[in-house]
Amino acid sequence: MTGKERLQAVLNHRNADKIALDFGSTNVTGMHCRVMEALRKHYGLDDHPVYVYEPGQMLGLMEDDLAQALGIDTKGCFSRENNFGIANEDWKPFKMPWGQTIMFPARLADTISEKDGALYGYPQGDNSLPPSAKMPQTCYFFDCIERQQGEIDDEKLNVEDNLEEYGEISDAGVEYWKKTVDAASRSGRAVVASFGGMALGDVARIITPALKHPKGIRSVAEWYMSTVIRQDYIHEMFDRQSELAVRNLEKIYAAVGDQVDVVYVCGTDFGTQISQFCSVDTYRELYMPYYRRMNDWIHEHTSWKTFKHSCGAVYPLMESFIDSGFDIINPVQIAAAEMDPRRLKEQFGDRVTFWGGGVNTQTTLPFGTPEDVHREVSELCEIFGRDGGFVFNTIHNIQANVPIDNVVAMVETLKQIRA
Repeated sequence: MTGKERLQAVLNHRNADKIALDFGSTNVTGMHCRVMEALRKHYGLDDHPVYVYEPGQMLGLMEDDLAQALGIDTKGCFSRENNFGIANEDWKPFKMPWGQTIMFPARLADTISEKDGALYGYPQGDNSLPPSAKMPQTCYFFDCIERQQGEIDDEKLNVEDNLEEYGEISDAGVEYWKKTVDAASRSGRAVVASFGGMALGDVARIITPALKHPKGIRSVAEWYMSTVIRQDYIHEMFDRQSELAVRNLEKIYAAVGDQVDVVYVCGTDFGTQISQFCSVDTYRELYMPYYRRMNDWIHEHTSWKTFKHSCGAVYPLMESFIDSGFDIINPVQIAAAEMDPRRLKEQFGDRVTFWGGGVNTQTTLPFGTPEDVHREVSELCEIFGRDGGFVFNTIHNIQANVPIDNVVAMVETLKQIRA
């Protein structure tokens, strides 16, 4: 099977010739640029700096030669602009504090500042403004800086302020997606597209580092309180946002058609390590109607499968995710409360695809031995891999300081399983 055929089989809950594999197709299934550089060296690939397309998490672009070396079945399509609102173009070398030289878009590389050992990034590369993200000394990614504009006056709240980063897609935007998807489809791998605009309440978007003068509710704590005390405001926001998203999807689909296999819908987290951010009732009342609007349109008009990311202990919400129309759940955080892989597979495995859950990135991958990694990958592939409905990925992105021997052990174990 080609990568595209393999992924389509498992997404339709059929057994493929081997387990489907993804790395690098989304902002939540990737690798830190430091790990990617080490993998390129290990597999003897061309020695050039890694292109960092997502500077917040310092995720490296999965180039075709590394994808082939790892056996990856997917090809990601990303927005033209990164999370700082800067176009990923005009690449320029930039040396990171840990000594690695990477490639940044020139506007980002030229505007990053340094103070007391920390790096600061600015919205749209405008360093005449206060910074919107900080990479502390000895850290390996940028933390967003909250820029809530004073105390919130409920009498003056305007939902337009929290919709500033969303809008009608332009003709140039549609043409960008057409070119990007056309190129990805020629790879023979499954096309995974992150069109944007569908992130309902994702705090990474609420405190977005891309806006120069963010207005509305832009504090993480204030946002979560608002899901309880300002539900009318959030209903209006989600209603407007999801309606706009559908209009944009109509234009994009007219340009790209069914070349896309999977569309990344939303990265809103609903789980902590031990519980949930909201009750099932709140999810079904506040979020589900708008997820359904977008997912229903996609399923009624396209062949795309819909991808929902949520970290944490989301077992109590799984039925609701399925009822919302999601085909795929990621990252399958099996170390969180109630997230037993066998129960997940038995209870939901015929109705949803688990994309992730292949090895624990909190413990086993960073702190175990290669033998531990081999054992866990083998066990989890056996559990999740039965009768399709599984795409191997780690539990969220592979972080900077994971031992390369452990990453190679994961890759080589997968090659044995998939042989």
